[in-house]
Amino acid sequence: MSATGAVLARPALSGGARLLPQVVLALVCGGYAVGAVLGWGSSELAVFMGDFGLAAAALAAAASCLWHGRRNSGRMRPAWLLFAASSAMTALGNGTWGWYEVVLGRPVPTPSFADVCFLLFAPPAIVGMLVLAKRPENRAGWICLGLDAWLIAGSLMTLSWSLALAHTGPLGEDAASVARRAFSLAYPLLDIVLVSMVIVLHFRRSSSASRPAVNTAIGAFALTVLCDALFTSPLLHEHYRSGQILDAGWFAGSMLLAYAPWVARRDAAEAPPPAARRPEGRSRPTAGAFAALAPYLAAAVCTLGILFNLMDGRPVDGVVLFTACAVVLALLVRQAIMLMDNIALTQELAQAENHFRSLVQSSSDVIMIAAPTGILRYVSPAASGVYGRDAGELEGSELASLIHPEDLGPVVHEVRRFLAASPCEEPTTRIECRFRSGSGDWLNVESTINRHHGGLIFNSRDVTERVRLQAQLQHSAEHDPLTDLPNRALFTKRVRHAVGGRRRTDAGTAVLFIDLDGFKAVNDTVGHQAGDELLVQAARRLQESVRSGSGDCAARLGGDEFAALIVGDGADDTSTRECRILEIADRLRARLSQPYRVEDGTEVRVAASIGVAFAEPGTSPGALMRNADLAMYRAKAAGKNRVELYAPQMQADVARRAEVQTRLRAALHDGEFVLLHQPVVELATGRITAVAAQPRWRSAQGILFTPAEFLRVADNNGRGGDHGRAGEEGARTAELTRWTLEAAVEQAAQRRRDGHVLPVCVRLPAGRLVDKSMPPKAVETLLARHGLPSGALILELTDSDPRVPLDELEHRLGALRRLGVRIALDGFGSGYAAIRALRRLPIDVLKLDQGLVEGVVESSRLHKITSGLLRIGGDLGMQSIAEGVDLPEQLVTLRGMGCTHAQGMAFSGPLDEHRLRRALTRGSYPVPRSDAPVLVGGGLPVRHGGYGGHGPRRPEAVHTHPPTRSNTETPVPPT
Repeated sequence: MSATGAVLARPALSGGARLLPQVVLALVCGGYAVGAVLGWGSSELAVFMGDFGLAAAALAAAASCLWHGRRNSGRMRPAWLLFAASSAMTALGNGTWGWYEVVLGRPVPTPSFADVCFLLFAPPAIVGMLVLAKRPENRAGWICLGLDAWLIAGSLMTLSWSLALAHTGPLGEDAASVARRAFSLAYPLLDIVLVSMVIVLHFRRSSSASRPAVNTAIGAFALTVLCDALFTSPLLHEHYRSGQILDAGWFAGSMLLAYAPWVARRDAAEAPPPAARRPEGRSRPTAGAFAALAPYLAAAVCTLGILFNLMDGRPVDGVVLFTACAVVLALLVRQAIMLMDNIALTQELAQAENHFRSLVQSSSDVIMIAAPTGILRYVSPAASGVYGRDAGELEGSELASLIHPEDLGPVVHEVRRFLAASPCEEPTTRIECRFRSGSGDWLNVESTINRHHGGLIFNSRDVTERVRLQAQLQHSAEHDPLTDLPNRALFTKRVRHAVGGRRRTDAGTAVLFIDLDGFKAVNDTVGHQAGDELLVQAARRLQESVRSGSGDCAARLGGDEFAALIVGDGADDTSTRECRILEIADRLRARLSQPYRVEDGTEVRVAASIGVAFAEPGTSPGALMRNADLAMYRAKAAGKNRVELYAPQMQADVARRAEVQTRLRAALHDGEFVLLHQPVVELATGRITAVAAQPRWRSAQGILFTPAEFLRVADNNGRGGDHGRAGEEGARTAELTRWTLEAAVEQAAQRRRDGHVLPVCVRLPAGRLVDKSMPPKAVETLLARHGLPSGALILELTDSDPRVPLDELEHRLGALRRLGVRIALDGFGSGYAAIRALRRLPIDVLKLDQGLVEGVVESSRLHKITSGLLRIGGDLGMQSIAEGVDLPEQLVTLRGMGCTHAQGMAFSGPLDEHRLRRALTRGSYPVPRSDAPVLVGGGLPVRHGGYGGHGPRRPEAVHTHPPTRSNTETPVPPT
């Protein structure tokens, strides 16, 4: 095996299973040798085994090499096919020899067909050896290969001629005898060439991957050549008989050649992966030495042959002299070629060394070689530019003394781990440490470590700027760019660290979420630059308010939201720690609520709403921050500028609201909403003059939910600071409004076709009319699609948000009014916004705020206010509608004040389509009458008759119900 890793990778093959073929081969060859020594028991059997036994062995070798050559591809395939042909010639020669001796029973003639077959054995084997040899890379290599083969062949021929071949006699005495002897000498001559190729191949094998198989083939041919040499010697040739011990050598050579392909197959199966193979450059230094000495050994053998002739007293033979001169000449030519190669290699080596030296000296990286003891043996000149210290000053110093003490332990641990690892698996490693510079500062150094003769090579570079940049980028990624406070990511990490700790003080850890109330007004009035200055000052105050060095942390989460982490002090009493944290939070609220002086000396004020949540056992960091967020929004909803402590009920409210929102979204898409209509009654006659559309949500249990029960947060328009949730709920409100408008128009058109000609009143937020998501001609298109006249629709404005642009709203309402759509103003009398809208917008109908109707009988003050508002509407020629009229006394009082229409339980609640049609068929409701109603507030002038300028023309004045609840809705506490 050429790689130790292959043996270690397959320990199962190193046992008996691997030795079994070798044992069988040894037993077969040993059995044949024992039989040859003992004479096989009879001369007939000995001749048979000496002829046909050798033929069978050679035939087995031919079959084995042929099978392996045909089954495998690659550069070695022709060699095995040639070895098969060579063995086939041997088998044919031995078979012919046995034909003469065994079958015909007479001696083998010389020459014969067997001799031709034996002569043809060598050429295929010689060519196969050349195929196995390593191919030279250039012309000089081919010449040296040929010269090496001639040197070996010539030396062996000189020695053989001197020892045996020269005794054949003079070439001119008997031409026929000499021809026969020359023909018999062809065996040793071809064997000499074969031996030469065997020796050359031994020093020029192409690859170690099949070295055992090649070694086995070399051994087989070497054994065969040795037996041929012994056969041609004069001592054994005259006394040779078939079946003798010499045949055992030929038999063993054929069996080894038959076994060689199976060694190659086993090597291919056991070969380790390329990454696990060990380099072979220095694996065979002895083979390299013998390869260099081979030409000189050939010359020594040639000289030995000449000396043998001289010592034997014979003159130097012409063949020996010619061969010796050719060997010497080949040796001189080869030495000249080798000398030229050595000169070229020396020049290349010098150039490579100069190139390497220039690379090392001009490299910006510092290359250091450290001994196993840690002493620096070599330091490149780049050290003066990188470390600020001369290379000579560093050489001889201890590497550990130059590394920062805090980094020395990890560096030593990594180096020891690297040295203990396998070089094939981990050729290099990398470390980072701080290195002392010439000025005494510490530089961040990155080093790549390689092994070197028991020591280490450090390829180091200064990465101080990179480390600083990484630290700066890390700081930027974890801190707010405006205030330099930790951002949400870093704050979350610190909360996780504080909550995940195992200290006793963790029980009192709390998180504070802070929102600046009124910050948007600062941006809108003073400017965003002033807002940024305010945030910087608020961050500074917050940073100064938390304890330094105690683990407390202040952060900016985004916009005008801040947070603080207060680490507990170990107090076990819950009330004590709550009082302490609430005191800190209130002090922080007061500090943040102090005036701020921004650009140009302008003084601005903002308040702070703070939510507090404690880290209870089992509370995750995410849940803790969520709880503080909920408490902060509860503080804003409760009036702002206050501190709220988280309670589990807050999470329950959020879960309930999320459930309702999810169910509402599904209900809108699954058609679970129904539309009810409440009659609007004329107080003078009791006639039904209009119907007000009111959506209801029918649950799976059949319960009808009112808008106040599923839209009160959205109707609040996000007040309380939860802008994200308000936007989402506002989108669902818009979707519900669109559905209500479409359903109301469609049903009104169907009733009109059935003979019930009454207008329908639909609530519509003013902001919806100016919303960019609503097309300008949406109402007109809807009316045209269902065939409803524009005069049969009354839009009731329910939004009093001062942010709605009145100019754009006035333009939009004017276009609708010119089309014939009438406009009603809801919530009249509830605030300044209604007066402002009345002054600017084209209004046809005033709808009294329900708060004015509820106490109009009992409160004289409210009686005067309501009477004054109705008088204003009448003077402007507008109809008026009172919503939520539940009692007959309210009807009498409002009619006496001049109110023209009303809706409420005094007449009817919201009706489904079937009940509504029955009421429309009836056409009116009884109206209680009183000539002199008793009013708590005293007598007021009573208006009778009309509706101003609009009364006779529009008797079907309509009404819709209020923004958040109707008279049939149960008041629900705000969330």
